[in-house]
This record gives sequence, structure tokens and C-alpha cells, in this order.
Amino acid sequence: MKVTQVALRPTEASVAAGRPALTPELLAASGARYSRNNEGLDAILARVDFDHPDRSVDGIFRMIDYGHQSIADMAPVAIFIDGVSLWLAYFIWALSPTAGGQESSTRYIKLAVEEMIPPDELDISARQQEEWQSRMAACFEAYRMALEYWERKAEQSPELTRIPKSILNDPSEKSRQIVARMRRNYAFDRARYFLPAAASTNLMLVMSARGWVSLCQHLLSHLLPEANMLGEALREELALSAPRLLRHATAKDSIRAGQRDQFADLQAWAALHPAQRLQSEATEFDHAPVAYLDVFPPAGMTGEAAAHDLAYHDNRYAWIGDTLKRTAVRFGWEAVSFGEIRDLNRHRTGLKYCPMIPLGFYAAQDQLTDGYAGYRRLAGIGRDSSARARELLQEGDPGYLYWTLLGTQYRFEHLTTADKFLYEAELRTGAGAHYRYARHLHDALELWYARYPATRGLVLEGSAEPE
Repeated sequence: MKVTQVALRPTEASVAAGRPALTPELLAASGARYSRNNEGLDAILARVDFDHPDRSVDGIFRMIDYGHQSIADMAPVAIFIDGVSLWLAYFIWALSPTAGGQESSTRYIKLAVEEMIPPDELDISARQQEEWQSRMAACFEAYRMALEYWERKAEQSPELTRIPKSILNDPSEKSRQIVARMRRNYAFDRARYFLPAAASTNLMLVMSARGWVSLCQHLLSHLLPEANMLGEALREELALSAPRLLRHATAKDSIRAGQRDQFADLQAWAALHPAQRLQSEATEFDHAPVAYLDVFPPAGMTGEAAAHDLAYHDNRYAWIGDTLKRTAVRFGWEAVSFGEIRDLNRHRTGLKYCPMIPLGFYAAQDQLTDGYAGYRRLAGIGRDSSARARELLQEGDPGYLYWTLLGTQYRFEHLTTADKFLYEAELRTGAGAHYRYARHLHDALELWYARYPATRGLVLEGSAEPE
């Protein structure tokens, strides 16, 4: 694991224009000064000693408590995080809905068993390590075999990839490169379900110091050592750009107690509801992702009013009227694979709810037109590892998460407003969308159309064509 804070610097154009350049804390301090007088920026900066910016920060914060969250919101910090598990990356995004950033993509990068997080950094006990390493090696081998299978399918049956014929038939080098990328994406999208949640990934986030402090609090209070290790590393890097906030970036008794309660609830629920679908001899690969949608409109809202709010909606970022913005929506699926949850979790608005109790395993069988018999065995490997994870959860082992895969299924729910729901549906069914979560959002939209049929055709539902 490696964590690196990256400082921002002014552009050449900014320097040439004589614009000021401030440290994150000095930026926050200058903004805070606005709340105490109306003298303007030039007067505030006239008091700053740019040779000793920290001294100037302290001078301002003698009057204003830097611990106030609205002040910490004004100190931007960028941090790159190398070598954390796919599960921990999901957890980071779940705790940071307002952050901007990126993560190494399973759609473009082939992973290998050597990139697993070492068991000593995870909550894998010494007596479990041999079994865990054996299972993870089997899962990576299943990933490799699935990738080879889907790559062959893309070569033998290019129509399955839905790559436009105009590109397929174009002999130019540029088109050949585009076709090769699309075929790789097609194979990666379908093989990824065998990737362990303990595989390594990299991500970077840009957010306010307030966001980093909140993230540190949750990580340092967590049950898993990997989360604690990252929380400590983030504290060290945060000290480089916002040192005065470190007194807030600590473990919190309330968070620790709440997380322990949540884990106890998961353990109790799993014990009371045995998962028959997780048996290795099961004949179905896929636990049906049944969609549900609840709508709570303002009083007097009609289908015509919903349609009127979309009258000028010519792209997913365009105008949507106030009635839909005032309509609360709760939607989700009874069983979604973790690979899709990681993507759906990245939406900024509302509350995402995902009780991490393994319910099933999905292994991308939608285009097994040749009846590949070996795929059933591969699916059994994923199902067995997910079943073992559930057993460990029932036994009270928080490290069960590291036995799961991207194909392990959980319940997932999103509470937001109708305009944000429709944006998510348009985005996640649009060009380049992953085939599986596009299917999930199509199902959710059908439930929406059942309530508001006049909006069909006004919502810019896509067909997830490759890009």
C-alpha cells in the first residue's frame, strides 16, 4: 500500500495574469475571513506573508475555529492510493460520494494472482491462509480461463460484441486498434466476475479536507486492519496539506460502535436465512436480480406533470422540471453482483444501502451459445468461494469479505430523487455502459414507465452500445 498527496500548482496562464496561489489551508483561511468582514480578497491577501503562509493561517484561525466543517470544506486535497483491495476501494467510494477521482478499471487491465493483497495485510488468520490462498488461486485461474473463452467468442462471433460493421470492415490501423480494444472490453466485462475482492487496485480522489477527515475517522474505526492501515497512511499525507485538521482525523467511539452493531446485524441475518442458491451443485449460475422501485411524489403530481418536466430534456445533463426534483425515489435489486455494485455505488446523490451478505453468484452466462461445459465448473469455483465467505460471516469473522468475488451478489438500494434516478438510468444504459448494470437499469425503468407511461420516450434510455 502506498499513499501519496499531490499538491496543486498554478498554471502558467494564472501566473502570467498575476493570480494568487494559496496552500489548501490558506485558501480555507482566506475564505473563512469572508464570514467576519466584507473587506474583499485583496485586503485579506495584503495581510498574508507569502514567505511564511502557515504563520498567516494561524493568524486568521486565532479568531475562527478551523474544526468547523464549513471551513474544512474549502481546503482541497488530492491523494493517490496504490495497492488496496477491490473491496476497500468500494468502501472508500461509499464513504466519499462527493469526491472526484478515478480507479484502475477491470475493463481495461488484466489482473494476475501476483497482484493479490498479502494475507498479512488482511484479516486472514494464520490457520486460514493456506485455504484462502488456494481458493484465490483457483478464482484467478477461473478468471484466466473465462477471459480466454470470451476472447475466442469475440473473434469467432464478432456480432456478439455489437461492434459496428463500419469499424469491423475498415482495414485502417485506427479501426483495427478500436476493434481490438472493444473485443478486450467485451472479454474483460464478462470474465471479471471471477476476480477476488482481495485483488489489488489503485485509485485517486480529490475532495475537501473535511471529506478526508471523515474518511479517516471511518477507516481508523473499522474492524479490518487494511482499513486501519490506510487511515493511518492518509493521516500522514493529510498532514502535508492540512495539518491543523489532524486532531479531528482519529478513530471515533461512536463510529466503531455503530460499525460493530452493523456487523452483528449482518451476522444474525445470515444465520437466520440460509442461502440455498450458494450450493456448488446448483444448476443455475445466476440469482435473479429482481428490481423494485418506490416513488414518493409531491401531492397532486400526475403522469402528465412528470412528462412536462422532461419537455426540454434533450440530453442527460439537460433541464428537468421541479416536480421530478421534488419526487423521492427508492430503487434497487434483490441481488446484484459486486462488480456492478462497485459501479452503481459511484453515483453522488442520495443514500446507497448494501448489506454485504452473500446471496448468490453471477458468472456471465448470457451468451454461452455453444454450451461450454467447462463454464459450469468455473461458476462452481466462484459459488464455492462466495459460500465460504457466508459461512465465515455467520461465524463472526469480519475478514469474510476477502473471500468474496466480483460475481458475489448482494442486495443493493439507492434512495434519491426522480431527476437523479433518471440521470443514472440514462448514464448506465448509454454508450459504453457495462452490459449487466445496463440490464438492471432497464428493468428499473420499466417499473418507472408502469407508473408514468407518458414519460416513455422522453427518458433518454440507451442501448449500452460499445464505444
